[in-house]
Amino acid sequence: DDLRMRLVYTVVEGRATHYNAALDVRDAGNGKSRLIWTIDLLPDELGPVIGGMMDHALPLMKKTLEAA
Repeated sequence: DDLRMRLVYTVVEGRATHYNAALDVRDAGNGKSRLIWTIDLLPDELGPVIGGMMDHALPLMKKTLEAA
């Protein structure tokens, strides 16, 4: 959604029985933005695995977005 600066997606394959996610871009002031990444996931036991993937991905996303 370009107007709301929001991307929502679902993962339909893999070990998760439920995986919905959203990326929201918010104004952080001073010409900066804040990216909020929310994942709704089942089973709960996958949380640490997915959290580790997010921890790995965030610096890469930051680097890519700052270069744009």
